[in-house]
Amino acid sequence: MFRYRYTFSMPWVPHITVAAVVQKDDRFLLVEELVGERKVFNQPAGHLEAGESLVEAVIRETLEETAWHFEPHSLSGIYQWTHPEKQTTFIRFAFAGEVTRHLPDRELDTGIVRAVWLDKDQLLARSGQLRSPMVLRCIGDYLSGQRFPLDIVSQLPLNIENCDQAS
Repeated sequence: MFRYRYTFSMPWVPHITVAAVVQKDDRFLLVEELVGERKVFNQPAGHLEAGESLVEAVIRETLEETAWHFEPHSLSGIYQWTHPEKQTTFIRFAFAGEVTRHLPDRELDTGIVRAVWLDKDQLLARSGQLRSPMVLRCIGDYLSGQRFPLDIVSQLPLNIENCDQAS
């Protein structure tokens, strides 16, 4: 069932990403973005940057990609997916929450065409235009009620002087 592949010439490093799952009036906040020459739909999502926590990353990415301020309430899932052609592995931390304030004049990240609100049927109708299978899986898990408290995700301090005191 599991395949182990060892690469000696280059270390394997997964991409750590975050995503926001936001539902409002039965619609979900998504972005339409350009990936190469193709327009695809995705949750507001992106890579964890050096020095930031996962929660800080999802707040930042949501603002940058949608111009909405995001307030995470829970972790809704952790997903591992490998792109079949590129063989790039992504570890996605999906956070459920709400958007609190919109900045309509804010410029969106490069590659983002627009932020859009779609209901599940509209999203299913665009299933061939999704950036990855994680998009529907995150929404499905959210709709099933899957939630974990935010404190399940911990960021440890950069110094190690008091590491024996961590609990």
